[in-house]
Amino acid sequence: MKTFMRPFILPLLAASVLVAIPAPAQLNDGKPDPEFAVPAALDLPYALAFALDNNFAIRQAKERIRQQEGVVLEVRGPQIPNVSATAGYQRNDAEIGSNGDDRNWSFNITARQALYAGGGIKANVRGQQLTLDAAILSLQAVINDALLEVRTRFYTVLVSREKIKVQEQNIELLQRQLQDVKNRYEAGTVSNFEVLRAEVALANAQTPLITARNDYRLAIEELRLALGFTTATETNVTKIPEFLGKLEFTPASFDLVSALASAREKRPDLLRLRKLETAAEEGVIARRAGYYPSLSLFGAYDSRKTPGLSSFSDNRSGFTVGLQSTWDIFDGRATAGRVAQARSFLEQTKLAVAEAQLSVDVDVRRAISTFQQANELAEASKKVVEQAEEALRLANARYNAGTATQLDVLTSQVDLTTARLNQLQAYYTYNVAVANTRRAMGLADEMKPTGELTYPAK
Repeated sequence: MKTFMRPFILPLLAASVLVAIPAPAQLNDGKPDPEFAVPAALDLPYALAFALDNNFAIRQAKERIRQQEGVVLEVRGPQIPNVSATAGYQRNDAEIGSNGDDRNWSFNITARQALYAGGGIKANVRGQQLTLDAAILSLQAVINDALLEVRTRFYTVLVSREKIKVQEQNIELLQRQLQDVKNRYEAGTVSNFEVLRAEVALANAQTPLITARNDYRLAIEELRLALGFTTATETNVTKIPEFLGKLEFTPASFDLVSALASAREKRPDLLRLRKLETAAEEGVIARRAGYYPSLSLFGAYDSRKTPGLSSFSDNRSGFTVGLQSTWDIFDGRATAGRVAQARSFLEQTKLAVAEAQLSVDVDVRRAISTFQQANELAEASKKVVEQAEEALRLANARYNAGTATQLDVLTSQVDLTTARLNQLQAYYTYNVAVANTRRAMGLADEMKPTGELTYPAK
């Protein structure tokens, strides 16, 4: 698996571990294959690992790092000797030549090393290196957001699948209820009205089942988009993998004070802005370098045609070594304008950091609040399902004993279906809230490898 991942990035990416990856998702010359085979089964670690290499947002963020590496390489150019060469050849008509010269040629090679530039070169290099560090942190933030999106979409697939099962169970119970009512009608113990009511209840139950199946199909497509999974062949277009896993309620706890401290220390988007703030400070230094003179050392070798002779062997050659200094004593206040722009940009960056700090704090508080709500709903939903199942059992028993009506049974059945759906939604909301709270705190995704096929992140 060829993945653009520089060694200095690895310490920043908690997601860079030995992870499971499907064999079809191999890359050719750093580019993804146009077609991946749909796996027979898909679990959450498998999906997260696939997204690390194929999610489009992650791949674009990696390319931005590569772009910034090129910028750093460019600004480092003046720190090392620069060598240039020039050559020229000229053929003249005899009427315009002097002393019978009809040819003229010269060759020069010059090496130049900057010795002093007012600190501008070093400041530029430090600033661009900080910008590169910011791009790496941006990649980490993109990975965190992308994996949260994949996790959320995978949970949506699971909850949509379970809702289908709940609706199918509801229809099975209503079908048995209808058959029981028909048997009673044939025995003459109930009226045709109760048969009609049972048929209407069964028909009404078809609508949410159809909706649940469509939601499941759409959830799969949303997951495919988050994964960056492309399909083209007819086999892959129609094939749906078996989604492994289920939504569970595993109690967790988060402390607001600790969460805020973690976010301020680890949130990559906030750390990125702080890096850019420091880079902006270096930008001010780089612009102020225009107030100072520059000094460079140069050495050159020249070879020129000897006047009056036209042979290439008749030439004058020699070396030149020296120091060169330039100083813009007055540049029409252009440097002052550039410094003013750099200082303004620095102040804007500081304001952006302060705003981001506030936004991060609010994001953490919102995530903690949503988690607390989801936790309470998940806790409450467990008992409601048990109570609804017992209520339906008692309603059936009373109906068989003749002490309850058919409406009581249908109402209990609706209540049980509602309770099951509410529990599924509560578990889904809880798991998403946990993942979102971790992201708000700046923590990496809890990706665990499946152990089927591993590769080291590069």
